[in-house]
Amino acid sequence: MQRREFLTLTGSAATGLALGGRVSAQPAKRIERFAPELDAIVSASEPIRDVASGTGGPGGPTEGPVWVKEGGYLVYSDIYGDRRMKYVPGQGASVLKQGVNRGNGMTRDLQGRLVVCERDTRRVIREEPDGSVTVIANSFQAKRLNITNDVVVKSDGAIYFTDPKRNSTPEPWDVPHTGVYRVSPDLGTVTLLVEDFVFPNGLAFSPDERVLYVNDWLRGHIRAFDVAPNGTLMRHTDRVFADLRGSEPGAPDGMKVDSAGNIYCGGAGGLYIHDAKGRKLGRIVHGYPDTTNLAFGGDDWKTLYITTRNVLVAVNLKVAGVPVPAQRKS
Repeated sequence: MQRREFLTLTGSAATGLALGGRVSAQPAKRIERFAPELDAIVSASEPIRDVASGTGGPGGPTEGPVWVKEGGYLVYSDIYGDRRMKYVPGQGASVLKQGVNRGNGMTRDLQGRLVVCERDTRRVIREEPDGSVTVIANSFQAKRLNITNDVVVKSDGAIYFTDPKRNSTPEPWDVPHTGVYRVSPDLGTVTLLVEDFVFPNGLAFSPDERVLYVNDWLRGHIRAFDVAPNGTLMRHTDRVFADLRGSEPGAPDGMKVDSAGNIYCGGAGGLYIHDAKGRKLGRIVHGYPDTTNLAFGGDDWKTLYITTRNVLVAVNLKVAGVPVPAQRKS
């Protein structure tokens, strides 16, 4: 079977196996309960479903899921295949767009436009309704960004993104540090918020947007910062929120927060759920070595979609996620 044939949605049984089927030879899937509070979030007996596969590879994993509620579908990145995928519940996955500069993390702005961290172009962009592209950020202080990774939009329209270091030797015109950045709502100002992460990766706001969580993939932990009224971070409030290291494969990558303030992040052995104090309530063991990112979806925002290197996984929750696009605060 040719690669294009393998990945084209046909609705047939064969396609269901290719893009909606299960992958064999994986550890047992399970939901581990560390604290009784997990029962209000997800049942320990809830099925963990593989819903799509055939993405990711040596050049980059499956990544960047974001739910499009008005369309009833999920979009996500296949970095290795340099394409954007579309998953429709009950139908399966198909290629939405080929040739996306190896897009990585994605979200939507207040107008519902897709915001993407592009790996190849080393920039954050916004896709307009007519298909054109607006560059949100590609440099800082006249130096080129490194490898933009993940992105979130605050309810005031400001855009926050992470920019870890590239594996290759930096050029003199490259930004010499890793960074967490804020772009003003009018796109006129790019502000460096933090530069002492080893590998800044996923980021997410608390539901009230008073705290920004940022994980460090190489250090294996999540840090938390209180957010100042002007949108910058109060550096004196910097604290390690949770440690996600362990003997099993996996490290902190993408991260999301639900409407009750619980934080979801990959780590050793699966996806961890923490309460707002950093206490581990449970772990979703999806059966794959890496949790690359996640998103809430469904009509009620209670379906948790998890991307691993090659497979898209889904779990039904009892708590809704924070909707995307963000809702403006009064």
